[in-house]
Amino acid sequence: MKKNIQILRKKFEKYKIDGYVVPKNDDYFTEYSKINRLQIISNFSGSAGLAIILKKKNYLFTDGRYTIQSQTESGKNFKIHRFEKLINCNLFKNLTLGIDPKLFTNSQIKKFFLKNNKIKFISKNLIDEIKKQKVNFKIPFFSLNKNIVGESASSKINKISKYLKQNKSDYIFISAPENVAWILNIRGGDGPNSPVPNSRLIISKTKKILLISKMEKCKNLIKNNKIKLNQFLDINELPNKLLKLKGKKFIIDDKSCSIFYENLINSKFKIVNREDPSYLLKAIKNKTEINNMVKAHILDGVALTKFIYWIKKINKNKITEVEAAKKLEGFRKMNKNFLYPSFDTIAGAGKNGAIVHYRADKKSCRNINKKDIFLCDSGGQYKYGTTDVTRTLCFSNQTQNIKNIFTKVLKGHIAVVTTNINKDNIGKKIDKRARKFLRQSNLDYEHGTGHGVGFFLNVHEGPQSISKINKVKIKAGMVLSNEPGYYKKNDFGIRIENLIYVSKKKGKLFFKNLTMAPIEKDLINFELLTETEKNYLFKYHLDVYSKISKYLSLNEKKWLASLI
Repeated sequence: MKKNIQILRKKFEKYKIDGYVVPKNDDYFTEYSKINRLQIISNFSGSAGLAIILKKKNYLFTDGRYTIQSQTESGKNFKIHRFEKLINCNLFKNLTLGIDPKLFTNSQIKKFFLKNNKIKFISKNLIDEIKKQKVNFKIPFFSLNKNIVGESASSKINKISKYLKQNKSDYIFISAPENVAWILNIRGGDGPNSPVPNSRLIISKTKKILLISKMEKCKNLIKNNKIKLNQFLDINELPNKLLKLKGKKFIIDDKSCSIFYENLINSKFKIVNREDPSYLLKAIKNKTEINNMVKAHILDGVALTKFIYWIKKINKNKITEVEAAKKLEGFRKMNKNFLYPSFDTIAGAGKNGAIVHYRADKKSCRNINKKDIFLCDSGGQYKYGTTDVTRTLCFSNQTQNIKNIFTKVLKGHIAVVTTNINKDNIGKKIDKRARKFLRQSNLDYEHGTGHGVGFFLNVHEGPQSISKINKVKIKAGMVLSNEPGYYKKNDFGIRIENLIYVSKKKGKLFFKNLTMAPIEKDLINFELLTETEKNYLFKYHLDVYSKISKYLSLNEKKWLASLI
């Protein structure tokens, strides 16, 4: 890492810059990417971060999930700050910072930099010049049938066309690959844990499309007549083709259209709107998508329940966090519909559980001891559905303090899923319900309570979330995580996470659980639960048993039944 920083600094004079900015995202702005330039320069492996390398100082900005991890991985060479510190800060006043214009949007630059310093666009990525990452991007795209996704691509294109006409625009530039995937009902293999097809899309108000990628990825779509040859455009031909399009007005997306592409479009067209409507359209799952996700979560619940039974009741050997994660993945692999994890498993025992997005590896992982509480956050990509679930487990009797905190986290978890959405219909209001019982003891957690989840796509998607700031209205068909927690540095971590979806019956909205796996009853102080909360827990475990017991062995069934 130090060597890479030294090499980078030597380039400053050539480009006449005082520093260089390295974001976590790739040029498709995906959260999890096979390319990680930030890790090359900073050693930070988290999913959200931004480094600024100056001539004599280095800064790393990230969020509350990575407070401990960022210090561990990068603290020796970087000053660590929260993202909030970057906004309107004076750390870089009057400095010229170099950036790759393909890795930033204009909204990011306006938010973080323009008031106090100069930005210089550098067409070559300086991290790639230090170390070019070799990744396989040749997995061809494939299409999903309407009976899997519930809506045809033509129907979705009609909705986008209508949006263009409403905004009196000729074209929209879909820059986020997950949105291209949703519109065209295609998937790919360009993400490490997500079937995203790295591509972009232009749609005209007359419903004509141009899928922008590489031929080797799109050949199967063309061969199977899912897209026609004249609907495909090689990425290298985009600048020339774009400038030849007839029309005057374009819509782009502020969240994922880079400065590079925005400037290209702006050189000929007028940009009239900066919002891609497919984010919200994609977030509202139809009945077919929900039904497929329900099936995927039953399969996932079976695997997780088998794992919990094994690690609590069968395993007598000391195992490491890595071995536990592999064992859980082995249970998932027993099902033919499981494809791969939806993110790298977080398996943290004892003090490692306090690192919110901890990643165990063979060199640094701990043994899971009998006295530890063990936090395991994992998920899978299935045919067809995406899962994400966290369970906190124990293997011996815990202190009253830990039981009390776990129970308050559980009360928050129950408060979320039992929310009257007709009254509290935005994430900001629901988030307060999740934290209420912890805050009564002056406790809290630094991450959001819930994120949106894709249908056989990204495990994190917006625009909806359950957080202190989110104001997006919660609607029928939305899928969210429900994951309050508590973390005591160098001691333990607690989190309880289910995926939930918004159902509608007789005009009223309510949450229903997707996740079907038992919650650790050995960590509950039942004296702190109300009768309503106890009844919820009884009904939840009864529901879990009724849905997954037929897939379990006799001993696993008996154990699961004992939790009801």
